[in-house]
Parts: sequence; C-alpha cells; structure tokens
Amino acid sequence: MSTPAVRWAGPRTFLLEPGGLDEVLALHARLAQSPLPGQVEVLAAAETLLLAFDTRAHALAAPAAVERLGPADGAGTGGREITVEVVYDGEDLADVGRLTGLGADGVVASHTGQAWTAAFGGFAPGFAYLHGEDESLAVPRRDTPRTAVPAGSVALAGPFSAVYPSRSPGGWQLIGRTSARMWDLGRERPALVRPGDTVRYRAVRELVEVAPAACDPPPATGTAEPGTSGTALTVLSPGLHSLVEDLGRPGSGDLGVPAAGAADTASARQANRLAGNAPGDAVVETLLAGLQVRAVGELVLALAGSAEHAAISGPHGERTVPARTPFALHDGETLALQEPGPGLRSYLAVRGGIAVPPVLGSRSTDTLSGIGPAPLAAGASLPVGPAGQGRVVGNPEPPAAGMPVDGALALRVTRGPRADWFDASALGSLCGDPWIAGTQSNRIGLRLEAGGGRPPLQRTRTGELASEGTATGSLQVPPSGLPVLFLADHPVTGGYPVIAVVVPEDLPAAAQAVPGTAIRFTVVDPDTLDAPATTEGTHP
Repeated sequence: MSTPAVRWAGPRTFLLEPGGLDEVLALHARLAQSPLPGQVEVLAAAETLLLAFDTRAHALAAPAAVERLGPADGAGTGGREITVEVVYDGEDLADVGRLTGLGADGVVASHTGQAWTAAFGGFAPGFAYLHGEDESLAVPRRDTPRTAVPAGSVALAGPFSAVYPSRSPGGWQLIGRTSARMWDLGRERPALVRPGDTVRYRAVRELVEVAPAACDPPPATGTAEPGTSGTALTVLSPGLHSLVEDLGRPGSGDLGVPAAGAADTASARQANRLAGNAPGDAVVETLLAGLQVRAVGELVLALAGSAEHAAISGPHGERTVPARTPFALHDGETLALQEPGPGLRSYLAVRGGIAVPPVLGSRSTDTLSGIGPAPLAAGASLPVGPAGQGRVVGNPEPPAAGMPVDGALALRVTRGPRADWFDASALGSLCGDPWIAGTQSNRIGLRLEAGGGRPPLQRTRTGELASEGTATGSLQVPPSGLPVLFLADHPVTGGYPVIAVVVPEDLPAAAQAVPGTAIRFTVVDPDTLDAPATTEGTHP
C-alpha cells in the first residue's frame, strides 16, 4: 500500500493520512483485525486514522509496520447491513431540497436510493458518520446550531448522514426521524451501527415505537456484583462532585465512547498502591473538600491527590489521618475530607476496590456520555470487593503529582498534528506568557484564558478541519484562539486544529490545576522525556 503521511499527536499517538475515506476504512479494517504491537486504539475519521500505543517504542515502530501491511481479509465486506425506517418530515427537509436542487421528494429518493457506509464514530456513543455512494446530498451545517436535537433525528451535514442517538445540541440539517435505537447498553452490541456497517434508509409513513430497554447509567448504589466482600462505604455527603473512577475504557473510540477514567491517574494509582489494590481498581475521585463516608465493616483506606488529611469520628473517638499512607476505618466510623490541600482532586481507595458493576469493561463515570455509575449522592452504598491475594498495603509516600501552589504550573508539550494551521511564531506564543486555568474547566477539558493581556492564538489557515481523532492532552484551538486542554472525558473526535499535545506524564499535574492557576507550556523533544511536570512553586 502507499505510504500514508504521519502527523504526531503526542509521544505515543499519531494521525495517519492514507489519502481518502476509502483508504482510511481499508486501513482501519486491517488494524482492527490485526492490531500492531502495543496498539491500544485505532479510530477512523473522515480523512485520518488515529493510532495510540502503550509505549513510545511501539509508536515509533508503527509507521514502518503500517507500510508493510496488506489489505485486510475481507476488508469492506465484513460489516453488517442494517435497515433504518424513517419518516421524512424533518424541519430542514425543504431547505435541503433547495440547497441540493432536488426538492423534498428528490432528497428522500436520493437518501433511500443509496447505501450508506459507517465510516467512523464520534460526537456521542452510537453516533455514526455514514458516507453515501455519491455526494448529491452534501449540504453545509446550519448557520445556528440547535440547542436540542431530539433522539432519533435523521440528519445530513457535509457528505455524511447520521442518526442522533440521544437528545443533544447539534448543527446538522434534520430531514426525518426514526425509532431505531442507535445506542442501547442493554444489548450485547450497544451500538446499532459500527464502522464498516452498511445502512439503507427506508421511507415509511409512521414508525413502530419499541419500548426502550433499561440502559440508563447504573447507579453507584444497590446490588453489588458477585464476589464482593460484604463490606461497603455509605456516602453521607458527596461533597462538591464525587465520582467512581478507575483507569478507564480505552479502545471504545469507534463507538464514540471516551476512555474516561481518573483525571489524575498518578494519584489514583498511588491511592490503590497504598491500599494494597491493583492499579486499575475503582476509587472515589472528589473535588476539594466535603466528601463524607461511613464504614460498613472493617476497612483499610488510603487518600492521595490534593488531600492532606482527613478527620475520622465514631464509636472509637475522633482522630486525624494523613494522606498518602494507609489507615483503618472501623465499622460505623465516619471519614470526612474537610480543609482541601493544594490542587483540585483527591482520590479515596479502599482495600478490595469499589465493586460497582462495570460498563463496557470499566467502572468509570464518563461525564461526557453519561456512561458508568451515577455521580455519588447522599445515601449511596459503594460495595467493596475482596482484597487481592498476595497484595499488601504500602508504606507512606510523597505526592504522586506536583500540586500547584505559587508560581506557574509548567507543562511540557510536543508539536501537535495541526501546528501547520498556525504561523511559525504560534508555538512560541503558546509557550510565552502563562495562560490561566478558566472557571469553566471540567473533566472534559481545561479551558485556558489569556493572562497578562496576551493575545489569543491566530490561525493562518482558514476553512473547516474535517473531524479527526483526538488524544488526551491535546491543545485544541477553537475560533476564539483560547486553547482547550483535553482531559479524561474529552470527545473522541474534534474539528478544531490541535497546535500541541501535553505529554502523558504531565497530565496528572494538569488535572490538579484549580481555576486561576497560571500554566506555562514548554516544547520538548518526545525522545528526551523522563520526569513528570514541575511547578515553580510546588507542594513538597
């Protein structure tokens, strides 16, 4: 096969540009069928393929391995054919008829008269970008996106058609509606349409409504999964915002599902290590202070992240326990995180791990898609799993991630896959005066504000960027010129250029940046990385 262009998107991730959608789909089929060594994600998009690996060495070896690949066995023929019944009464049907010159009846005839191939997923779980056999229905997005598009809406934008799997904002042109459930966690295969599948639309006068399956996010309460220890943590107060998180569900990008997982993986791993757990056991991630839990049974816990200490009260009296060392929480005792330390997020691990039911292989809450356990609420019961055989609690440790105190948080970046959308001085501008962590930041992204009167970043290339896969740590630059640093729950695809990517080792520190933190970026060679991020003033 011809050699696709490579655009690096971090030390262990890159975009391939095979030359067109057909080539993207063929290469995606080959890599999905026979993954390369260390491959953890392959995500198709309109013109690119994102590949992520577990190590830098595997990533460096991958482009040459791609050149040696042949076509996938049965590439392009392995998908299913799915019929979607549509009532063509969409609000934008007449407008699409005028834009295409086909008229409303002609739009319906063209939409139903061709096969649509699912090219890639993104935007939301179950949302599939379907590419037709011709571009007779290629239309622009609406000038003003709708704030709410109903689930089941059948839509067009650019050369693609899609069905909205859930109610959400959207700027596509609506031409009809369907009762087909595009995403249902109650099915063995949650996504009705996956990349490589073929969809044929069929016009009907009315829809047969199917009672929805119970596919809401499982609550963090109720029946524990088999194999739990019978002990639990009861939530008395969830604090500002508390979630169950583990190391996430990588590899589900084709379904539109973010990896999610702990925002500060270093601190989550540390809490588990101290409690005598496996690195990927589920923990509680909480913001600042206010979390209060009560032990049901005898438990061993550990705190990491921004917390410095916690207060314990109960039948055995009152005491204070330090963070980053294991401690006992006796039956009936209450643990309270009161005064927050430096940083934003704390992690509470319990020996045996939190044993809520997994969803798509992970117990993590994904705040973008709503997959996983519900955010913790007062009265929630968190079942505890059995302690791992042969695992012992750890010894006291220093903080796993540098916590911003004074000065600027220094984050290392590598050149992004779309740095060429900016002028030669843009990277220097990005790394000049500090940026400020904005108040609208969350687990999806750290929204940066211009500090000290610095100007926003300016593009030199105009026009729209075709949606493409994005890596955690990407610094995506919207039209405002104010970068957004993608964190754990970021969307799997994006349509704004990525100027740089924060190195994975520095993401835990980025996740601890409270609003108002000054952040300074430094461009580095990915082959010289070693120690994690530093701050000009750090917590010891």
